[in-house]
Amino acid sequence: MQIIIAILIFSVIIIFHELGHFSVAKACGVRVNEFTLGLGPTLFGFKKGETTYCLKLLPFGGSCVMEGEDEESSDDRAFNNKKLWQKFLIVFAGPFFNFILAFVLSVIMIACAGYYKPVAKEIVKGSPADTAGLKSGDEIVGINGYGVHFYNEITIYTFFHKGKDLNITYLRDGKKGHTSVTPSYDKKSGRYLIGIYGNATREKADVITSLKYGFYEIKYQVYVVFMSLRELVLGHVGINEMSGPVGIVKTIGDTYTQSIPSGIFYVVMNMLSISILLTSNLGVMNLLPFPALDGGRLLIFIIEGITRRKIPEKVEGIINMVGFVILMGLMVLIMGNDIRKLIVTK
Repeated sequence: MQIIIAILIFSVIIIFHELGHFSVAKACGVRVNEFTLGLGPTLFGFKKGETTYCLKLLPFGGSCVMEGEDEESSDDRAFNNKKLWQKFLIVFAGPFFNFILAFVLSVIMIACAGYYKPVAKEIVKGSPADTAGLKSGDEIVGINGYGVHFYNEITIYTFFHKGKDLNITYLRDGKKGHTSVTPSYDKKSGRYLIGIYGNATREKADVITSLKYGFYEIKYQVYVVFMSLRELVLGHVGINEMSGPVGIVKTIGDTYTQSIPSGIFYVVMNMLSISILLTSNLGVMNLLPFPALDGGRLLIFIIEGITRRKIPEKVEGIINMVGFVILMGLMVLIMGNDIRKLIVTK
């Protein structure tokens, strides 16, 4: 059951991404030859109009194959024969649709389950928060200029800024206050803490609040992705902390198993939360200016727009091929490490 749920989540996220490319390509008059879900050999497919729709063996990818996308074509409806701004929009639409999906799922989750308000239910006596003058009932609304809307943003910001001074903005009895807190290292948890416990009760949200906090949720997810990438680049995170498809499937399975005793509602909410995380990650990662990713192609379009010169298709093809090989190598490495961790933990 866990594997089926994981495949469904992957499939919805990938289809939505490719649907972004597909719908904008159609709107720009580009001929779409094939729309696929998955990678590898084709299990089955059918043709409707000019497009062949296929289901592939491996449910970890997808594609929107456009005429003249990776090769020369004399067709007026070929991708490479379209205006630069049209090509830019077609490529950008994939990641953008991931953020649309993340927003829709966030609104649904918050409307159904509410959210944890960043209010201090309890201040640990003698903790950095206590020393800084924070009190029970204070609502944290900002840390070092970062707007806080959920309680877990306090935790995650502290995690990514280990031991650094935190200039905290809070609300107390409707009035705004400011203080500075320096997290202290807790040997028991192995983390830097400021000594705040949040409220375990979720705040209910009406339609307007759900829409507003849906945007806040996307902002939070994008922040986590960028900060995680920073940690990776700085060498603070190693390959053991990274997960590929195998690791993600395991996480989905573990979350599903742990949620079952609490009822179907909690299962659905936790699966929504994971889906928001994954689709936000896919949106951000695809916008990175790396060859073979959407962001790499967008960078090429920007360079062409600035220089007024088109990069030769052969050169662009080589760049994308090199990027693809690197990405596949990294995926194999991460997948191998995921399998190793599964074997070790058994």
